[in-house]
Amino acid sequence: MGGLMQGLGTLLAMLAFIGVVAWAYSRRRKTDFDAAARLPLEEDDGTHRGKP
Repeated sequence: MGGLMQGLGTLLAMLAFIGVVAWAYSRRRKTDFDAAARLPLEEDDGTHRGKP
């Protein structure tokens, strides 16, 4: 019974991993990730949260 539970746990972990990879590489997420990749290159407006 323990081996069956380990096998099911491994299968669920593998399916979750494949789901995250599919989500990350989906075409719908591309624009969001492209915008996030450009953030370090954008001009700073001079305001800093929590800093004088």
